[in-house]
Amino acid sequence: MAGLTESRGPDPRDSFWTWRRLMYKFLDRLSPEDVEAIAALVYMEMLEAGYGAVAEFHYLHHDVGGVPYDNLAEMSERIVAAATDTGIGLTLLPVQYQHGGCDRRPLSGGQQRFGNDPERFLTLHAQASATVRAAAADFAVGIAPHSLRAVDPGGLRTILEQAASGPIHMHLAEQTAEVDEVRAHLDARPAEWLLANHAVDERWCLIHCTQMTDAETDTLAASGAVAGLCPLTESNLGDGIFNGTRFLGQGGVIGFGSDSNVQISLFAELKTLEYSQRLRDLSRAALATQDRSAGRVLYEAAARGGAQAAGRDSGRIEAGAWADLTGIETDTPQLCNRHGDTALDSLIFAGGGRAGLHEVWSAGRHVVTQGRHIRRDAIASAFLHRMRRLESDI
Repeated sequence: MAGLTESRGPDPRDSFWTWRRLMYKFLDRLSPEDVEAIAALVYMEMLEAGYGAVAEFHYLHHDVGGVPYDNLAEMSERIVAAATDTGIGLTLLPVQYQHGGCDRRPLSGGQQRFGNDPERFLTLHAQASATVRAAAADFAVGIAPHSLRAVDPGGLRTILEQAASGPIHMHLAEQTAEVDEVRAHLDARPAEWLLANHAVDERWCLIHCTQMTDAETDTLAASGAVAGLCPLTESNLGDGIFNGTRFLGQGGVIGFGSDSNVQISLFAELKTLEYSQRLRDLSRAALATQDRSAGRVLYEAAARGGAQAAGRDSGRIEAGAWADLTGIETDTPQLCNRHGDTALDSLIFAGGGRAGLHEVWSAGRHVVTQGRHIRRDAIASAFLHRMRRLESDI
């Protein structure tokens, strides 16, 4: 649906919530085969963009209307199949989604395909975990309680207690309307409530965090949790600007994801975060330090924070770690044989998205060579076959 939500809708002011309507329209048309083809294209493009692994925030569990498949983990198995086909490292994060809002209203429309009570979610999680662990040595599994809007406090407590290992990802404070709804029902802002009621630590990755106070920003930084940033999606949806200068200044950990996949470009994600800080503060080199350029700060933070968020032993070049590696060609008009920080700065801020990105390995699997995924043609063809049917229905 990338490119299909950039015209004015019927509302006087378009927003995240109007964007969601088309997203749900697509949702009600996706078959397991569609999901596998779409995921494979996403993972192929991520690898070509320099991502070595994906932490898949996986919502879509059931058939249309919320009817469970005979195999409860059918959709999770499709995600594992797509990751196996493309060779990307996978941390599968089945999403728990109970309610349509903090008032615990029933799920409706496309949301029904997400829904589980805690007991059924734990069954699904166990089945998906078995599939993940049988697929590849570097694959892992965690949990994703969607948000404080979609999971009530009791349900959150239950799945945290029962699924007690692996990363924990959660949408925290993306939209002002979300903050207002949580505050009205829990008497606290989302970040304030979560940090006060749960032992948030290095296992956690809190997604977006674009609507936090300075005090919340400082407390989250001190917790050791990852702030999971998706600057291209946050820009596209008008979410707001993450306070990166303050968060990193307090020693916070950040990671980067693609989220809505409106554009899959690691370097553009990094650049967009830096530029958002400059625009807000009327500054330059906002995230740079005295001894490291903005590009160096961003790239190293992405590698280390992404590895932590995925529960993956990578993010550095070291004996014993997974070999998630990129090979950069510097003899290009954009990089001009530069090295060190200036090569990273040129790659991120002047490289045009993928210029210079030549080779990619995921856990030692050589999946991108000369800038192309080794199975690009077959994966793209399968995706286009599926899209012809989907787009004719929209």
